[in-house]
Amino acid sequence: MTNQTQKSVISPIVTIGALFFIFGFVTWANSTLIPFLKLACGLKTDFEAFLVTFASYIAYFFLALPSSWILRKLGFKNGIIIGLLILAFGSLIFIPAANTRSFGLFLTGIFIQGAALSLLQTASNPYISIIGPIESAAKRISIMGLCNKFAGLIVPIIMGTIFLKNASAIETKIADAATTVLEREALLQEVLGRVHTPYIVLAIVFSAFALFIKYSNLPEVDVDKEEVLADNEVRVTKTSIFQFPHLFLGAFCIFVYVAAEVMAGDIIGVYGKSLGISADISKYFTTLTLASMLVGYVIGIIVIPKYITQQAALKICAILGVIFITAAYLTTGYTSVVFVGLLGLANSLMWPAIFPLGIKDLGKFTKTGSAIMIMGIAGGAIWPLIYGYLKDYAHMHFQLAFFVSVLPCYLYIWFFAARGHKIRTKS
Repeated sequence: MTNQTQKSVISPIVTIGALFFIFGFVTWANSTLIPFLKLACGLKTDFEAFLVTFASYIAYFFLALPSSWILRKLGFKNGIIIGLLILAFGSLIFIPAANTRSFGLFLTGIFIQGAALSLLQTASNPYISIIGPIESAAKRISIMGLCNKFAGLIVPIIMGTIFLKNASAIETKIADAATTVLEREALLQEVLGRVHTPYIVLAIVFSAFALFIKYSNLPEVDVDKEEVLADNEVRVTKTSIFQFPHLFLGAFCIFVYVAAEVMAGDIIGVYGKSLGISADISKYFTTLTLASMLVGYVIGIIVIPKYITQQAALKICAILGVIFITAAYLTTGYTSVVFVGLLGLANSLMWPAIFPLGIKDLGKFTKTGSAIMIMGIAGGAIWPLIYGYLKDYAHMHFQLAFFVSVLPCYLYIWFFAARGHKIRTKS
């Protein structure tokens, strides 16, 4: 590869890496927003609080295919610009939501952010997958994952420090029968006021980055051309997206993978509180999960595809997931929390492996196929509610509820790694 070609690839990788950092920051803020909004909006159950993740991730299901249409009409670059501006608008919704203490308005802002991320993810994931050889796509997505999870690593520290400062003391005061209605109102209003500055700053940053993208030299890529196989034989043209069963198996794999990732990342703080650990400590537990994921991404960058294939990496990660979730169930206290955090290591190479396996050989259907894969992110909307229902309404012990919610995810991922990605229709 010539120096000029390397530079032409490196520049868009850096730009898309910055986008993945933004994805991570916005997405993993949910881990802080769940306990924050439960406290500030006076929610009674974790099930209600988990509507935060529902609003964020369900947007992918409804907006992924429209996002694909937007990208076909406007191209990757303009789609990214529009996505960033929508993301900024969603962030500004938090201001009136805080002023009116409206949980519904907070959920609206979170849904709008999720819609923006759907457009951005639908553009960015296939872009980074096909900007180089598909065989090394997992390595490039692992690099993007480093950017994403580094943001996730710091966001609980930043947002947790701002939003959940003295959370235990505030919870105690609000619950104290001696606290008057006026004092309780003043406490809640002070807590909600913490939203203003961070989300105004985020809206400005997103808008500024949209302006940067507009004047950047981010190249378009043509994914509509039919791919040519290594033996120079042109693949027989398919006429329907439904002729690619591995795509739909991959989309469901994304569905259960994101479910497992959200349970390990966003729900770990609630899990820690259920173990009797103070909110002032448990608010940082997401950082443990994200640190484990970062370790996994570094390993992926080193070993894929030089030492192992992305399929083998996916299989190993699924097996680790089964081991860690079982260990979390069989232990208690900080030990159990550590095993939940280690699920981040198991999850780390899943997206980098699943996504390129799902869109492989789609040719002119790549944009639509990418959108279908992105729809699978809705798994993050459903699984916390399943866990919350089992725990709050079915009265199942929280550790057992966590175990029976997450274990099937890793078993299916194991199947996809071993066989599911190989299933093809005959041309």
